[in-house]
Formats: sequence, structure tokens, C-alpha cells
Amino acid sequence: MRVVMWSGPRSLSSAMMRSFGNRAATDVVDEPFYAAYLAATGLDHPMRDAVIASQPSDWREAARALAAPPPPGRVRYEKHMVQHMLPGMDFDWMEGAAVAFLIRDPREVAASFGAKRSGRLASELGFARQQDIFDLVSARLGRPPPVVDAADIRRDPRQTLSALCAALGLPFEEAMLDWAPGLRPSDGVWAAHWYGALADSTGFAPSSDAPTPRLDPAAERELRPAMESWRRLSALALR
Repeated sequence: MRVVMWSGPRSLSSAMMRSFGNRAATDVVDEPFYAAYLAATGLDHPMRDAVIASQPSDWREAARALAAPPPPGRVRYEKHMVQHMLPGMDFDWMEGAAVAFLIRDPREVAASFGAKRSGRLASELGFARQQDIFDLVSARLGRPPPVVDAADIRRDPRQTLSALCAALGLPFEEAMLDWAPGLRPSDGVWAAHWYGALADSTGFAPSSDAPTPRLDPAAERELRPAMESWRRLSALALR
């Protein structure tokens, strides 16, 4: 079985990868289109050269590898970033996979991403692309795919992950709730820059009582379409 999980950056996606990777008989794939995305866009991300050297820079090669089924009796969990799928890249490689979406309040995403990378582009946060891919998958399935909100996972990981597993056709496993600290061989080479908090974690961080981050007025205006999309998807989230 293959699980294709779509999210934008800074949306609890790496912790979800840890959660699924801690299941029995489960392998994980970390952002397999990242190198192709950087090669095509020319964006100067941290560790750009190392990322491109670590993966196929042709998206078609990455897609062919993903289309191959996992070994018998094993599950493959694929962590995908929506912004990595550029116009012209097709989605036929998802055929036969269980597809789900992980969302987060855009204000929290923007604040978290900005702490790691300044001068971001709106396209790097992926909100519009996430809506596009969600609509595409919905059309292919004839129904909305499962959606989980990062806030719900942090608030009640057992119940939210149980609902997600049921929607994916997988049994829930208690091992998904906690894991050993440290990095993994399956982590992308970019883990050295982006996964500091993940390496120290042993489970999902509990919900915070801190207020939603306040952004400058220009950023708030820029996020209005993203907020509308997030609210639409959040209304469909498993709870």
C-alpha cells in the first residue's frame, strides 16, 4: 500500500512522517520532488546543491520510482510538498495510492517559515497549489480525499490519527504516537537545516495556548486567499 500525503511547508509534515515511519512494516519517502523543484525554479534554498545531488533532478525519474509498488506486505508513506509540483508535472504516478492532505493555519505557516527563510515568495508557501491539487484529487476520486488539520493532531493525536488511518484503510497503531529522538537515514539531506526540532522530538508537541501569530498588514493581505482556502479544507477535516 502507498500513502501519498500532501502538505505545504511547516505544517507538521515531518512529525507525521515520523509517526508513520514508526509503524510496523512501513517505509517513508521524504519530499522526492524537492531536487526537481529547485533545479526547475533556480531558487536559492539552504543546502540547494546538496539537495540536487541527493535526488533525481528530473521529475519524471522521481515519478517513475514512486509509481513502483512497495515490497509485498509493506506500506510506503510518501511525504510530498505541494509547492514542489510545478505546472507541467503530471500526477499519474499517484494511481492506486491512498491520498490525503495535511493543512495548517496559513498565519502559523508564514510565521514558522519566515523564522527559517527570509524573503520568501508566496509560491514557496504553496497555499494556492494545495487547493489545486486537492481539487484535482477530488475530481479523480469523485469525492474529497481525507484532510487532517495540524491543530487537531496536536490537540488529540490518538483520535485524529485513528480517524485518518480509518479513512486510509489502515489499522491505527499506538507506535504512531511517539518515537525515538534523532534523525533517520530516510530523512532528506536538508534535515540538517530544517529538522532541528524534529530531531529533538519524541512525539507530537501538545497544543499551545499562545495566540495566533500576528503578521504585518502586507503579509495579512497576501494571506487572504490562503485563509479562505484553509477554511474551506478545514471544514472537511477529520475530527
